[in-house]
Amino acid sequence: MAVPKQHRSKSRQGQARMHKYLRVPQLVSCSKCGKRVPPHILCENCGAYRGKEVKDVLAKLTKKERKQKEKEMASQEAAKPQEVSPEELSRR
Repeated sequence: MAVPKQHRSKSRQGQARMHKYLRVPQLVSCSKCGKRVPPHILCENCGAYRGKEVKDVLAKLTKKERKQKEKEMASQEAAKPQEVSPEELSRR
């Protein structure tokens, strides 16, 4: 059985524990579907990474689930605000 060779003071014990804490996960919104995902990670909802579709998330779904997912993704894209270019702003 391992036995410590020297006593660890309360001060040193506290200093060691000071760096052991949980951090709030940093999340960014997916550029394609808007769902919150960790940075530099593939979006599990739509299969996109940096605006490009990398993984086909509909491939493993059943026909009923696929239709529901396509409908959901279409409604999300329709609800997403359209980006307006500076030229279009000047025309308005």
